[in-house]
Amino acid sequence: MLGFFFVIPPLNILTFVHQIMKYQYTIIGGGIVGLATAYQILHMQPDLKIVLLEKELHVAAHQTGHNSGVIHSGLYYKPGSLKAKNCILGYQMLLEFCDAYQIPYDLCGKLVVATDESELPELEKLYQRGLENGLDKITKISQAEAKEIEPHLNVLAGIKVPYTGIIDYTAVCEKLAELVQAKGGVILTGHQVVKINSLPNSIQIHCAQAVIETEQYINCAGLYSDKVAGLTHKNMDTRIIPFRGEYFMLKPEKRYLVKNLIYPVPDPNFPFLGVHFTRMIDGGVEAGPNAVFAFKREGYKMSDVDLEEMFESLAWPGFRKVMLKYWKTGLGEFYRSFSKAAFTKALQKLIPEVQEDDLIPAEAGVRAQACDKFGGLIDDFKIIEEDRAIHILNAPSPAATSSLSIGLTIAKMALR
Repeated sequence: MLGFFFVIPPLNILTFVHQIMKYQYTIIGGGIVGLATAYQILHMQPDLKIVLLEKELHVAAHQTGHNSGVIHSGLYYKPGSLKAKNCILGYQMLLEFCDAYQIPYDLCGKLVVATDESELPELEKLYQRGLENGLDKITKISQAEAKEIEPHLNVLAGIKVPYTGIIDYTAVCEKLAELVQAKGGVILTGHQVVKINSLPNSIQIHCAQAVIETEQYINCAGLYSDKVAGLTHKNMDTRIIPFRGEYFMLKPEKRYLVKNLIYPVPDPNFPFLGVHFTRMIDGGVEAGPNAVFAFKREGYKMSDVDLEEMFESLAWPGFRKVMLKYWKTGLGEFYRSFSKAAFTKALQKLIPEVQEDDLIPAEAGVRAQACDKFGGLIDDFKIIEEDRAIHILNAPSPAATSSLSIGLTIAKMALR
């Protein structure tokens, strides 16, 4: 799914990279939240001078580009939370945006299923939460009804969620980048922020190639959002802990086993949804993910290690408490990382016919999970506003679905 959308800086920028370039707003991070924020600011005030800085050579290089492409409905999130509000509003905004710009998507629906009687109370809670969030088209379905939709499914009971869809979020980012530039915004790729200085009436953002002077900056740096915030905010109470999600794809000849999207009942104490099956917009079927601590913030392979980043995470008092609390769950996730047989067994809880040979290794993703000092894995979006800066410190799933709504929220904060 990773797209390669290159943005070439204007000639005058290439020629005078050592000059101080002045903008009213600077956005750090070219993922879907950063791009949506730039788009919404320019949509509200087209005459503003804004620049978006992305350290990679193309936008959507990390969390967005490794996203499995699900359009989330808002089923899981605590009513009234930022996740719930932004997902439900963002869902509608995303569909309208895609319709306006002919970006393909498919509202194929999904099933959330209980495979064991012990899961039935949580399934009922999830159904009630969905109703509280305004999802009045979700329905409880029996084993027979679920198997009519997904004939190969192991299920006791389930919830049918017709709102859920699939999309290519990289395609959304490419269109957002195009529109930002068409509205006069500047996107500078290959520009990594290394230092931020506060001046009496402005902020200076230093990259290797240039210095940006700006009235305000917005930190949408994802896996490095805490690091960027830490350049000016020295007493951070939040640390980004990277969790790698590893996937397999079903062999083409076994795709018939899964019609659309199948999810288990999630563990209410753990901010991950468990291994599931996702039909993708290109027709493939993804299986996974697990959730293992990554030894590098952009560690997409087991062999990716950055000792400094790894020890920073392990030294964080909140993460040590998380490890003590969830050590059994964590060991199980790591075991599935090393054992394809164990991964297959987890998938067989949903589709018993899936065999080890049916699974082809697929591209992994890394989730930027914010953790506080006290051992809390922060569940909701976290946005901090300070003088001349806005930091988006926790925007995991469903941030892609919610991106246009999050961008609008941030734009209103910035323009205020």
